Amino acid sequence: MTTDLMPNRFRPGETDLPAREADLVARRDAVLGASYRLQYRRPVHFVRGQGMWLYDPDGRAYLDFYNNVPSLGHAHPEVNAAMTEQAGRISANTRYLEPRLVDYAERLIATFPEAMDRVVFTCTGSESNDLALRIARHVSGNDGVIVSSYAYHGTSAAVAAVSPNLGDAVRLSPSVRMVTLPGPAGIGQEQAGAHFEAQVKAAIHDLQRRGIGVAALLFDSIFSSDGVCIDPPGFIAGGADAVRAAGGLVIADEVQPGFGRTGEHMWGFQRHGIVPDLATLGKPMGNGFPIGAVVGRRDPMESFGTTARYSNTFAGNTVGIATAEAVLTILQRDDIPGNALAMGQRLRQGLESLATSQEMIGEIRNAGLFCGVDIGRPDATPLQRRKAALDVVNAMRDDGVLISTTGANEDTLKIRPPLICAGDHVDRFLETLEGALKRVASAV
Repeated sequence: MTTDLMPNRFRPGETDLPAREADLVARRDAVLGASYRLQYRRPVHFVRGQGMWLYDPDGRAYLDFYNNVPSLGHAHPEVNAAMTEQAGRISANTRYLEPRLVDYAERLIATFPEAMDRVVFTCTGSESNDLALRIARHVSGNDGVIVSSYAYHGTSAAVAAVSPNLGDAVRLSPSVRMVTLPGPAGIGQEQAGAHFEAQVKAAIHDLQRRGIGVAALLFDSIFSSDGVCIDPPGFIAGGADAVRAAGGLVIADEVQPGFGRTGEHMWGFQRHGIVPDLATLGKPMGNGFPIGAVVGRRDPMESFGTTARYSNTFAGNTVGIATAEAVLTILQRDDIPGNALAMGQRLRQGLESLATSQEMIGEIRNAGLFCGVDIGRPDATPLQRRKAALDVVNAMRDDGVLISTTGANEDTLKIRPPLICAGDHVDRFLETLEGALKRVASAV
């Protein structure tokens, strides 16, 4: 596992910047400090976005194949109109009667399995996961949380403590147990389910014998931070059953896979044929406006709600709800998940074709429009693979296409374009990737 907190980043002194950007970086560092990192070896500077494209101050266009927050594209006019109209009337909280809040809650819950019929709103995915853990610990009476070995679930104190992805400087909770996923462990798909279940059961046993008990299995169903370890569908089920049998709750972190990104379903957990106790929502819910939610089964949600206080002034505010309602309307009306499925298939086919001539392309994994591509020659060391992946990402950035890396070694290309992606965008991406691979290979 790399100890670099953000491998794909700007490092002062490594790259000469134009005076305009160099001055802005210096001013930024003087007031924002070390917590704020810039992506890419040469930072990008954008002044506007439209659909699939981002534009720098000189008018150069960059194709966005990375940002999953504006899942309907940058500056979607219908979403912006809903946000603006509501902000022009009133911005209020959930302590006042508001029909639109109830309307949206009903519509959102209708996209989930029937057993999940309660929702509580938040402002971010981190807040959603934080609240879900509070509910799980309250209901189960236990403290232990099981996560994947390179999971990321947010930045609040509670969820940072269950996010090994954040590195050694962020101390994991003593109540956390990590499980190795089948793919990174070298386990074939036929044994994947049994492997995951055995890992979860071992974690449960260790938590129980130490008097901690298991409160939750918390997972992102496409395991994006672990390297997009998505297959086979259903491999999570046995582990989920084991957690429930031990008195814990199953929490699906849908911040990355949710709202149609996987193509076949609205929610990533549906791909695995399970119904969680809680699902957490965030990033794409407002297409850039900060809003999140926890959707769950009635019993745990009501048990927590009647005996513990959750108060969040901005969660479920009228502007956020109006924005999220517009996003959901467009997703359903325009069959955005169907487009994600079709474009994901086109992307995968193009990558597989490219792999026949580019030996640096390793395994390709995708569900809809979330794709991971392992990079590096078969005989390369982990350090060489990571460098090659970062070289490819930055070569593409220089050619006007944005992606990044993921995985414990950061040697997997992370590809997650807005869900409005069209065929010509996929083709442009593949063409740019091919050029970047050739340049990187020739430099080795």
